[in-house]
Amino acid sequence: MNRALAAMGLGTLAYALAQTTVLPALPALASALHSEQQSVTWVLTSYLIAAAVLTPVFSRLGDLFGRRRMLVVVLTVFAVGSVISAVSDNLGVVLAGRVLQGAGGGVIPLAVGIARSAFPAERRARAIGMISAIFGVGTGLGLVLGGLVVDHTSYTWIFWITAVLAAASAAAVGLGMPEAAGQPLGGRVDLAGTALLGIGVTLPLLAISRAGTWGWLSGRTIGLIAVGLAVLILFGLVERRRAHPLVDLKLLVLPSVLTTNIATFLVGCGMFGAFVLVPQFAQAPTSTGYGFGADATRAGLLLLPGSLAMMAGGPVSAALWHRYGGRTALAASAGVTALGSVLLAVGHGSQLAILCWSLVALLGVGVALAVIPTTVVHAVPAARAAEAAGVNALVRSVGSSIGTQVMAGILAGGVSAGSGLPGASAYSAAFLFCAGGALAAAVAAAFIPRVAVTAQPVTAGKTA
Repeated sequence: MNRALAAMGLGTLAYALAQTTVLPALPALASALHSEQQSVTWVLTSYLIAAAVLTPVFSRLGDLFGRRRMLVVVLTVFAVGSVISAVSDNLGVVLAGRVLQGAGGGVIPLAVGIARSAFPAERRARAIGMISAIFGVGTGLGLVLGGLVVDHTSYTWIFWITAVLAAASAAAVGLGMPEAAGQPLGGRVDLAGTALLGIGVTLPLLAISRAGTWGWLSGRTIGLIAVGLAVLILFGLVERRRAHPLVDLKLLVLPSVLTTNIATFLVGCGMFGAFVLVPQFAQAPTSTGYGFGADATRAGLLLLPGSLAMMAGGPVSAALWHRYGGRTALAASAGVTALGSVLLAVGHGSQLAILCWSLVALLGVGVALAVIPTTVVHAVPAARAAEAAGVNALVRSVGSSIGTQVMAGILAGGVSAGSGLPGASAYSAAFLFCAGGALAAAVAAAFIPRVAVTAQPVTAGKTA
């Protein structure tokens, strides 16, 4: 079991690193690929959109055809995409590789589904918590690693590192992990549902990711969001009539699942506050009156203690979940995140303060990220665990996308005419936004039913 958890953790780490290592490397990518900075941001945008779309798809395929088998497929596609991005000097090809890397979004729900069905009850929450904690740690370490790569070697190592990790994880899962008992369910792939979900999720996320450039009230932004929402409504109507739906909507309206997903969205809105804001704040020149003039490596190192503290989220979340249940554990962890964000808003006068308050905020994020999937998968039948976890991951991605763009808008609105950089008050407002999202998540978590829904085994496409 420990080897299986390590193999899945390695794949989770690769996916997390791919999400943030590119952030410090965007200027280097623009130079090497002879592209404008705005065009190169699609290296991040394409990855996030692909991950959001493909996560629930691969999650459902895992329920249908075997989670271990599908996990190997996901990791292999991810590794291939990493290699394509590493060897190409053409932006279009690099973006194609990043879309393939987005398949890695299926790693976490598939691993969570395997843990739900393969691990004994007394170890299940801890295993799920560790998988989620590794995602959080990798997200933070990605900034440090990306800074080191940019400052000391070629940006291509960002892609080679994730390719090696994903290939090693695929080999370990494929050769050393048996398929869990009771897998797979079998059934047909819902192609129409897949297409509708892909379009319905891609259009709003595309609009959100470009809202800072187009404007939140521009016709393109509002139009894409409106069309995407209309397609998602159509997706829901179609799925209700399917014998083998891509997403069983009956699962999503279970009280524990629905309320946890609402809290997840709110956590997502504020969870990346430290990751996004601290490096920008630290790298601002000292002439601004608040920045430290740090390079990419030192800015990332300010988040290193907090990123490592997120690893504690796994065992801590398991203990809290077993003792108090998902409602109390999630509310408490979201409250800690809100506290850390408030402290960052009012006390960012030194690098030590930034380091300490980031540690507080990220510790809360680590516990929350670990508690959430445990709560969700215990509210649904074991055979549908990956599907429920996949939808939950999609909800978190949407929340993160919206939160990141709102923070970018706050900073843009606080740009000083003289320096062209945001003022200290803009960063304070952005941190307070993160605190508000986390506090709202804590309130939402208070409404999660105290007793989890008990589900019986189901056949494909049916909910007990």
